[in-house]
Amino acid sequence: MPVTTSLHHLDDRLMYAVNRLTRATPALHGAVLDFATYGIAVFLVLLLAALLVARQRSSRDLAATGWTALAALLALALNQPLGHLVREPRPYAVHPQLLRLADVTSDFSFPSDHAVMAGAVAAGLLIAHRRLGAVAVVAALVMAFSRVYVGAHYPWDVVAGLLFGSLVALGGWLLLRQPLTAATAWLRSAPGVRSVFGEASVAVG
Repeated sequence: MPVTTSLHHLDDRLMYAVNRLTRATPALHGAVLDFATYGIAVFLVLLLAALLVARQRSSRDLAATGWTALAALLALALNQPLGHLVREPRPYAVHPQLLRLADVTSDFSFPSDHAVMAGAVAAGLLIAHRRLGAVAVVAALVMAFSRVYVGAHYPWDVVAGLLFGSLVALGGWLLLRQPLTAATAWLRSAPGVRSVFGEASVAVG
C-alpha cells in the first residue's frame, strides 16, 4: 500500500475518532465551536500583552514581538496559494456522515488557516516572551483540536498548519533578527517615536 494512502487512512481514522468524541460530548459543542470560530481573538490579546511588556524590555524582545504579528500575516498570505495548489476538500464534503458543527465554507481544507496563524503566533511569542509564548502554545493546540472537533478539518490539516506557521515565524526570525533588532533600536532613539516604542530596559543584543 502506498505511503500516501496509508497516511490518508490514518488521517481518516483520527478524524472519526475525534468525531465520535464530538457526538459523545454535546455539552461541549457550544464552547468548542465558539473557540474554533472566534478563538483568534485570544492570540490578538496575547500579542497586545506581549507588545505592552516588550516596550519596557530589550529592543530584541520588542522586535521579536513585532515580527510575530508580521509572521502571522505572512504565513496566512503564503498559505492561500498552498491551499489552492493542494485543493483538498473539507472533510464534511467527502464524509457527509460526519457530525458537523462548523459552517459550510467553499474554501479548501489543507492547511488550516486558523492553525497556521496560531502556530506563527505561538512560535513568535516563545521568542519574545516565554510565559506568554507558553500560553499561546496551549491555545494553539486547543485551536487545532477544536477545528477537527467541529468537523472543519482533518487532523493533518491542523498539524501541517501549526508546523507551517511555526516555520515561517522561526525561520523568518533567524534570517531577520539582526536588522529587525537594529531597526527597533534606531526607532527607540528617534525623539518623535520614542514614546510609542518605549525605553529599552537592557542593552540591545
